[in-house]
Amino acid sequence: MGNSENTAENNKKGFLPWLTESRLEMFVAIFLGITALLTAWATWIGSLHGGNQATNYTTSNNISADGNSRWNEASQQYMQDLMVWNSIVDYMTEREIAENEGDSAKAEIIDAKINTIIYDSCSDEFAEAIEWALDQEEWASPFDKEGYVDSYYEDAQAVLDEAEEYLAQGQEDNANGDRFGLVTVIFSLVLFLLGIVGIFKNLPNRKIVFLVSVVFLLVAFIYMLTIPLPKGFTL
Repeated sequence: MGNSENTAENNKKGFLPWLTESRLEMFVAIFLGITALLTAWATWIGSLHGGNQATNYTTSNNISADGNSRWNEASQQYMQDLMVWNSIVDYMTEREIAENEGDSAKAEIIDAKINTIIYDSCSDEFAEAIEWALDQEEWASPFDKEGYVDSYYEDAQAVLDEAEEYLAQGQEDNANGDRFGLVTVIFSLVLFLLGIVGIFKNLPNRKIVFLVSVVFLLVAFIYMLTIPLPKGFTL
């Protein structure tokens, strides 16, 4: 009987003999406090990411609405300029007919109408594009000029690109918030494991549960350090 008790006692001391029962209780209390603080930190940072996500999504939607409005305005301007150009082409055809018929007076009147339309109804950019088209050896439209049609939508596209940036930032905040949520779950598991250490009567079993909880805590903590803090975060 005495030999079996000595064997059991030796087995207890063989597994991390420096981690006595009193030290184990002290470490459990310390790690419970550390884990609780880390859980609160991860929860707070995750909520900040969630707030940034909502803000960025809202900002993105507002800017997108503005960008879409500008895009529609640009499309309307493009159609209006296209109609103006069609009118100019019609007048140019009439002027050519008048010139072929030798009616120089009529040709001059039509030419004056063309100049009036260009002066009154065309922006500087459109007027330059028309001038470019008229300078071409073969017939050309001002809308054939490289990059000219895209210029109608430059402002709208810049606004939509800004909206896309806010959307991407919101998606990043969402992903980071989810990562902090995972860290919080792991910390909660650590708190559970540390809480049940005292349930086990066998000291080696308590040591195993404690070490497992410490491993989970370290893994979660290291992973948390790899997650970016919210943009603009300051203590």
